[in-house]
Amino acid sequence: MSGTPHYPVIIIGGGQAGLSMSACLKDAGIAHQVLEKNRIAHSWRTQRWDAFCLVTPNWQCRLPDFPYAGNDPDGFMLRDEIVRYVENFAERIQAPVLEGVAVTNLTRNAGGFALQTGAGEMTADTVVLAVSAYHVPKIPRIAEGIAANIMQIHSSAYKNPGQLPPGGVLVVGSGQSGCQIAEDLHLAGKKTHLIVGSAPRCPRFYRGRDAVAWLDDLGQYDLPVEQHPKGEEVRKQANHYLTGRDGGRDIDLRRFALEGMALYGRLNDVKNGRLQLGSDLARNLDGADNVYNGICALIDKHIADADIEAPTGEHYKPVWQPDENIAELDLHAAGITSIIWATGFSSDWSWVDLPIFNGRGYPAHKRGVTSVDGIYVLGLPWLHSWGSGRFVGVARDSAFIAEQIQARASEAADYIRRRPVIA
Repeated sequence: MSGTPHYPVIIIGGGQAGLSMSACLKDAGIAHQVLEKNRIAHSWRTQRWDAFCLVTPNWQCRLPDFPYAGNDPDGFMLRDEIVRYVENFAERIQAPVLEGVAVTNLTRNAGGFALQTGAGEMTADTVVLAVSAYHVPKIPRIAEGIAANIMQIHSSAYKNPGQLPPGGVLVVGSGQSGCQIAEDLHLAGKKTHLIVGSAPRCPRFYRGRDAVAWLDDLGQYDLPVEQHPKGEEVRKQANHYLTGRDGGRDIDLRRFALEGMALYGRLNDVKNGRLQLGSDLARNLDGADNVYNGICALIDKHIADADIEAPTGEHYKPVWQPDENIAELDLHAAGITSIIWATGFSSDWSWVDLPIFNGRGYPAHKRGVTSVDGIYVLGLPWLHSWGSGRFVGVARDSAFIAEQIQARASEAADYIRRRPVIA
């Protein structure tokens, strides 16, 4: 259509992934436009609580040619510091970002791709979907059976203990967010109840160093998904829980239990206002500890094999065991007045009208390259490696996709030059 803005490349998403892609395209001399439906670093601004901080050390923040430059490389940036880091990166690279422009439909057209946006139609030769996989806060339908006088929010809406009514709080889910929010509430003196799932845990410090530093030395953040024992199934695995709070420490749910936090097995149902709970609490705690000690053993082997001088370290020994299986929880009797659903997010790709999805409705790709020529994905968990969905790995992934885009553009230009002229 005449007058429709056209770009060689459109990047959808203005977080660290989209901005990293912008930096790499700029270095390659490829014109592009970034579309962000909210603001730069939107999820960092709005979906983290007030005391949120990174769980990986600052030195792992390695956006393209923009590593962390502060005075605390072994520390953990707070939420607002993370936002400033991403904003400063966008300013440094002079990213061509249109904020407040949502893409509502992406499809093919005769010359490439057509995008319906809040600013009107746009077209592009190439499109990079840098929108993560966490789109819609997920609250299970079981929540509908909870009494109306119980406040319910998703973890993405949690800010601080003061927003909750007086009384106890139940956190459902023990992944990274659930455990850290439970800790935040516990430290604030709120009576905290936690539904414990099967998420693994990781030591914070071991053998004289942050465990992340050891794992980085071991190449764990560089291991391609194809070489992981679980293959692509690892993309569905929960992240290990630990915290960077107050300089960093383990999250030990058993110790929290000693201090008064109530732990339960999985939530299975709600009947007559009572939560029906699974009998897997001990198994889930043991499983998390086994992963913790497995990481310790991996580090021990590395130290021994490389003949590294390091302090001795002790594997974790449980400090608490559940003495009974609690099969039912009466919220009113327990004094619980609020519930935080730390149950993750679901993906919403309904606006992408292209055949790039697998049987689960998730983008199928090989290192970000989809089966539709000219469509790429970036910033997804385990896109290529464990570091892909983190500050540590997104620069490498962006550089790889930029190379693919540059090669594709060169092939197209070469084809045009070689195309016979018909008189």
